[in-house]
Amino acid sequence: MNRRELLKAAAALPLAQAALTNSAFAQAAWPARNITMIVPFPAGGQADLAARPVALALEKILGKPVIVDNRAGGGGGSVGNAAAARAEPDGYTLLMTLSSLAVLPEADRLFDRPVAYEVSQFAPVARVLADPTLLAVPASAPWKTLQDFVDDAKKRPGQIPYGSSGPYGTLHVAMEMFAASAAIKLLHVPFRGAGPALTALLSGTVQALASAPGTLKQQVDDGKMRVLANWGAERIASFPDLPTFRELGYRDVEFYIWAGLFAQSALPAPIMTRLREAMALAVKSPEVAKTFETAGSPVAYLDAPEFAKFVAEDSARLIAAVKKIGKVE
Repeated sequence: MNRRELLKAAAALPLAQAALTNSAFAQAAWPARNITMIVPFPAGGQADLAARPVALALEKILGKPVIVDNRAGGGGGSVGNAAAARAEPDGYTLLMTLSSLAVLPEADRLFDRPVAYEVSQFAPVARVLADPTLLAVPASAPWKTLQDFVDDAKKRPGQIPYGSSGPYGTLHVAMEMFAASAAIKLLHVPFRGAGPALTALLSGTVQALASAPGTLKQQVDDGKMRVLANWGAERIASFPDLPTFRELGYRDVEFYIWAGLFAQSALPAPIMTRLREAMALAVKSPEVAKTFETAGSPVAYLDAPEFAKFVAEDSARLIAAVKKIGKVE
């Protein structure tokens, strides 16, 4: 390097140091403004149930408003997921979503559609809830047991309508998994989210729904719905008398609906660290714990490393299920 180049490099050094200092300061000062937490479904579903108490807790911890943005649209939450994937990786746009996150890109590929986003664009921050899905029917329905339901479905193939949060969303995949195992054909009626699907079940528009315990418990307790089976490997405390599909002879029918917080994969490490610390405190707050316990959906917290491993394993199982189900509407 000659003398002139040396002088130029020396002159540039303070500017580079200043830029690094400013960047580090900006990250250390996070958050400096409101944070948006995208929920890719309407109000009333599992992701919304997870987001709202957590957002309130994060506000107190971080000192800035955390605004829940129900950005529904597309099949199973793809519009909101894609919006979060495209957002600036600065910690001001987060995503509270469900296990369908990994399924939807595979469904796009299955139908030769443009892929809205890739899972690799996200960094898992924390798992919040993880519940087995339950099969619910209206209290006025004639089926008292799962066998009653299966027997009727075999007599009337394609005539019993069930609701979902959208094609290849969590509720759709769960029902098709069961239908395939039981060798029955049901009528799929997709909605924009679990909330509208639940409303449709209450109104009699659909006759069955796979949903999380937290969104069903009050309706069941009020005598408006009946639950027939549990997709989990074991019975759950909020519905201790409800048998699992495995108990009833459907050994390959197992499905969980989890909700977790994600950021963009390019999020700076200092912000991710602060966000993980805040989430660890948020899920321990008495208000959050009480809200989830009341809903029959207790906190199922996993920090980022464990959550990333969980997502990878669960996604592999769900993608395999989708490929087995194939093209269904």
